[in-house]
Amino acid sequence: MTQRRSRRAGVEDRWYRADGSPSSAHGRGSRWRARWVDVDGRECSRAFGTKAEAQQHVDSVSAALVRGDYIRPEDAALTVEQWCGKWLEAYAVNRASTVRQARTHVKRIVAGLGDERLRDVRPTMVRAWIASLQAEGLAASTVYALHSRLSHIMADAVHDGVLHRSPCSRRTSPPMGKAKVYVATTEQIWGLYDVMPEHLRPAILLGAFAGLRAGEVCGLRVDDVDFMRGAVTPRFQADGAPLKTHGSEATVPIPRDLAVTLSESVARYGGDYVVTDELGQPVKTFVIERAIRRARVKVDGLPERFTFHDTRHHYASLLIAGGADVKTIQTRMRHQSARVTLDVYGHLMDSGDDSTRDLVGRAMRARVESPADSLRTFGR
Repeated sequence: MTQRRSRRAGVEDRWYRADGSPSSAHGRGSRWRARWVDVDGRECSRAFGTKAEAQQHVDSVSAALVRGDYIRPEDAALTVEQWCGKWLEAYAVNRASTVRQARTHVKRIVAGLGDERLRDVRPTMVRAWIASLQAEGLAASTVYALHSRLSHIMADAVHDGVLHRSPCSRRTSPPMGKAKVYVATTEQIWGLYDVMPEHLRPAILLGAFAGLRAGEVCGLRVDDVDFMRGAVTPRFQADGAPLKTHGSEATVPIPRDLAVTLSESVARYGGDYVVTDELGQPVKTFVIERAIRRARVKVDGLPERFTFHDTRHHYASLLIAGGADVKTIQTRMRHQSARVTLDVYGHLMDSGDDSTRDLVGRAMRARVESPADSLRTFGR
């Protein structure tokens, strides 16, 4: 069993022995050495030019050991790039698409702050980095996401005991920004449907009239569709990957016409999946996106940035136009919270000015038109 050293700390003179005679290190390197034993029982030391500096360091380390926020010398030397590497290793337990997005964010963080020691990053440096991203012309939502990622990484460093305090806070955070989604018209959706390869047409219907994501469309099995009752229940994404969020497995009611169309496609191409290639085999998400890129140029008004996910926005717009409340829309879109729904689609919803004006007006009229009102005498 390894014996732990006693918790002692002090300053010693490297140049002279206790009897005042010069040591073998006399005249070489810094004269004063600060010594202490860390939380793991290891003896640590650091050299300083003056005794006062060495003593100040020993006092600081001793106080940190007492408070419980001591940071090991090797951790204190970590750069942002090195810590991001360690962080990504631990983050790899998440789904592949989530990790890919994190790697993209980390690449940006390392490009801007990677050479800095973790402990040296200050809020002003974070704000300067944010300003540089904004100067590049990045979307406000992208800059906000990058800051959120850095904040997450720094918070984990604090939790792991390699950093005292995160330099990220609400004061360093940029505006969130809200990228308005593109909502295609129903005519554009059907135009896209008509020019898509026939075996991929059901994908457009599942996105535009059931709100499924591309991965859910590719992972939708025939057994996941109740053709009689008219309902779709996503269970997996493409290649059997788990669904994006908790609640994504909620059943989505679909109209009878859609159920019939899906049934006809399944009968024609066969296989275990609803959307297949021409041989009845499941397709990948990139196959659908590639087909949309080729087809969108043939539809009047569709922007170059139009993707499969925009068909899902069309489904949300139908619910909003039909007067569905936020909770219903959240359920059908299978968002984790109503806040997500409002953040994405709030600008499409009626402000309610007319309805609230009528409510207040009725309350006022109830008083003005009251029989007792004619008996009121003003000024007495």
